[in-house]
Amino acid sequence: MKCPHCLTEFHDNRIETSLGRDRDGEWVLLKQDCPACKRMVLAIGAYDVGQAQNGSFYRQGQKQAYLVRPRVANRPPPPPEVPATFAEDFREACLVIGDSPKASAALSRRCLQHLLREIAKVKPGNLANEIQEAIDSGKLPSHIAESIDAIRNIGNFAAHPMKSTSSGEVLPVGAGEAEWNLDVLEGLFDFYFVQPAVLKKKRDALNAKLQQAGKPPMK
Repeated sequence: MKCPHCLTEFHDNRIETSLGRDRDGEWVLLKQDCPACKRMVLAIGAYDVGQAQNGSFYRQGQKQAYLVRPRVANRPPPPPEVPATFAEDFREACLVIGDSPKASAALSRRCLQHLLREIAKVKPGNLANEIQEAIDSGKLPSHIAESIDAIRNIGNFAAHPMKSTSSGEVLPVGAGEAEWNLDVLEGLFDFYFVQPAVLKKKRDALNAKLQQAGKPPMK
């Protein structure tokens, strides 16, 4: 397994401590020590419990274990090219999605609105209109334009106008809405930050070769 702290692989050395039993099963604390970073990895899990004819209890299949230390996101962090002001909201939206999709969606909507205003340079207004302006600009690739437009449909902005006028509010979300918002942000990060950085690196490398050859740089 990989340590969620330092991402170094190590052999499973799990220690299991019973916490007791309730109507949902027998709860256990699962502890592992990473030999690389010397940190604990802690999780809480439960076993289904059966009862024998003599009245004794026995464990059946283990239910899902919940990681409690460290808290980790459910997807990779944003690329290093993404400015901290956007990356922070994205990381937090990823971190809380398992506990509260509503909170995650609020953070991702706020991040999207900030991105559209600061990078796409749309006129500040409500989020629905800002999305439309970004699409109408014709600057987005068709697949990204379709993805960002779907945010309004999946989020049902017509039924929940607060999602557009107060994008950071914690409001009910539909199935898959929080995950979709994060998918769209990842696509926008790649378009606005990652690909330009990749092209600049290639351009700089080519210009360096042209300079060595005594030729003028690319315009």
